[in-house]
Amino acid sequence: MSEPAYTLGEFSFNSRLIVGTGKYPSLKVQLEATEASGAELVTVALRRIDPKASEEENVLSFLPKGMTILPNTAGCYSVDDAVTTAHLGRELFGHGLMKLEVIGDERTLFPDVSKTIEAAKILVEDGFSVLPYVSDDPVACQRLAEIGCPAVMPLAAPIGSGLGIRNPANIRIILETVEVPVIVDAGVGTASDAAVAMELGCTAILMNTAIASAKEPKKMANAMRKAVSGGRLAYEAGRIPRRLHATASSPLDGLASF
Repeated sequence: MSEPAYTLGEFSFNSRLIVGTGKYPSLKVQLEATEASGAELVTVALRRIDPKASEEENVLSFLPKGMTILPNTAGCYSVDDAVTTAHLGRELFGHGLMKLEVIGDERTLFPDVSKTIEAAKILVEDGFSVLPYVSDDPVACQRLAEIGCPAVMPLAAPIGSGLGIRNPANIRIILETVEVPVIVDAGVGTASDAAVAMELGCTAILMNTAIASAKEPKKMANAMRKAVSGGRLAYEAGRIPRRLHATASSPLDGLASF
């Protein structure tokens, strides 16, 4: 049996595509798209879960069997709120793997880096496996890795913007700076964006809006699945250097003389 592609906390995964559960036109479409994505890890905002909801209205009822649930603290603006919400997630799902979000700006949904680091330290010390949503700041990512986070999740662009990788140089520096997995989180818009992130050497990508708000979410999920796989293969294969001038595809030595 082959080794898993990567490990986060107590869980191991082969799919490098992580998906969300928000913004879908219906729960049925959510299920179809999640299945098409091939993802093994799906994130759910704890504040969206209604324990009193019927099965027909419960987001958790419309996930493929066998999925690992990654609870997240979306909507939290303070350290206390994020820590409390994380504890609720551990009680609900029975494990400590969680995505930490501490938002600093309501308009852009950029993370509050200092509060994210503070909350991460508290949760790691309490036994959580914290996946922090953070800006593409190499120093912040290094600090979070030093705290004990099993991965860091820098944004590629603002949440839901679809702008793609705005600062590939920073992502490359982060990849060189930390030894834990780097998971691009937020900003991917289409399959080519996903391929670029993977070609840089990222371990995985988390996306929601790019799939959920596409004209055909199921088809986009399939496209993202293939793009992530293809981008990773290209990274592992090693691209040719960029050159200013042409290089002949066929050797010039030993040509026949006519």
